[in-house]
Amino acid sequence: MMRILFIGDIVGAQGRRMVLEHLPRLLDEHHIDFTIANGENCSGGFGLNQKNFRELIDCGVDAFTMGNHTWDNKDIYHFIDQEERLVRPANFPPDLPGVGWRQYQVNGRQLVVANVIGRVFMTAFDCPFRTMDTVLKQLSGSDAAVFVDFHAEATSEKMALGWYLDGRVAAVVGTHTHIQTNDARVLPRGTGYLSDAGMTGPRDSVLGVEREIIINRFLTGISPRFEVARGDLQFNGAVFEIGEDQKTQRIELINFWQPSL
Repeated sequence: MMRILFIGDIVGAQGRRMVLEHLPRLLDEHHIDFTIANGENCSGGFGLNQKNFRELIDCGVDAFTMGNHTWDNKDIYHFIDQEERLVRPANFPPDLPGVGWRQYQVNGRQLVVANVIGRVFMTAFDCPFRTMDTVLKQLSGSDAAVFVDFHAEATSEKMALGWYLDGRVAAVVGTHTHIQTNDARVLPRGTGYLSDAGMTGPRDSVLGVEREIIINRFLTGISPRFEVARGDLQFNGAVFEIGEDQKTQRIELINFWQPSL
């Protein structure tokens, strides 16, 4: 088995703290071969800078996927083309920096990490379904296990892509909503599926943001600058066991929290 840990959206310093404190233990306890994390909210809640990228790579994250906040921290322009451990949505406009999938060697096997972004309630990017067709065509003849982070808002769009790719990729994991879903399953043709891996960051928040800011936004319609919340912390993710046939055999959700010191 290839055991892959996927970490739900890491939000701010609080999320980074949870990864730095707990990832070494999780790697050992779950016998993890490769770790993927969604990093689009790592730096102050918006984007990813090189300092935070490096500290999490050094801690044990093997690859980062991104999403709609990819370009919010301008520092990413200085390193995205040089970092082989960073993947941004493949259905972004083709002239943007970075790439939408990368291939890695894991214990003698090949693993492809791909990233696409949804269109429902999001910016109108290229079709994620047809983009994945293109990616898989480029990988034709490869025996790699393909792991897909689908950064999308609507569970219907996520589930539809899961069914569309069933049997063609090893796993489809949703990100972006910051709420871990309870629908982990292996689809009939062997693709592991989870609508959303959740969030690693502030537990006493609304999607990682100070809750009073979001409550006031709903009450007044006024949207002040978001601030990453303080308080208790949580770690969300999932472990995927992928067999030599490139199909998911088992999924285990990870969800724990700790009080703020």
